[in-house]
Amino acid sequence: MSLLDSVLNSYRRLRSKLNQLRRERRWEHLRAQGMRLGADVWLPDSTWIDPDYCFLITIGDHCGFGSDCLILAHDAQMDEFLDAGRIGRVVIHESCHIGARTTILPGVEIGPRTIVGANSTVSRTLPPNTVCAGNPAKVICSLDDYLSKHSKKIAERDSFPYENVAPSLKLRERMIVATKYHDAYVTGGRSAELRGEGGTPRTPSGRTGT
Repeated sequence: MSLLDSVLNSYRRLRSKLNQLRRERRWEHLRAQGMRLGADVWLPDSTWIDPDYCFLITIGDHCGFGSDCLILAHDAQMDEFLDAGRIGRVVIHESCHIGARTTILPGVEIGPRTIVGANSTVSRTLPPNTVCAGNPAKVICSLDDYLSKHSKKIAERDSFPYENVAPSLKLRERMIVATKYHDAYVTGGRSAELRGEGGTPRTPSGRTGT
């Protein structure tokens, strides 16, 4: 390893530690403001949490969010006309996974083990054990049907073991070939996270309230 590579690796490790400290301070601040934030939650920095009413928001254990999600607990659009705004609780139960750029509006509840597709708008309560998507988000199928479909595809199609590093050039070439005509899969990511070897920092134990 060259001196430059060594310096760059040291810089990356330092940056990673600083980013993790910043995330932990954010989690602590949200909890201190009254938000119920569970354990083992992937909450990206880009997830916008309603700052003034975060105490009305609950996120259960083992949830995950894609990039650029919005979670709103108030609606002030009527303020000019009625001199009033609406507030409402948002409850996201355990093991929910919310796709990138999803907006969650006040007064909704997302049942346990629910997947919400990217770019959805959650304006009404969603039932547990379902896959939902759209604007407004609605049930597409049951979670069991969704998992059964993908379990069969994982067994039939190409799959690649998860690595907490960028794929090598050789592996990239294999992935490009594998996905020429259909999707492939990367397996073992969740297992790596449970061993503490994953690439997505998650919240430590905390008060969930669900």
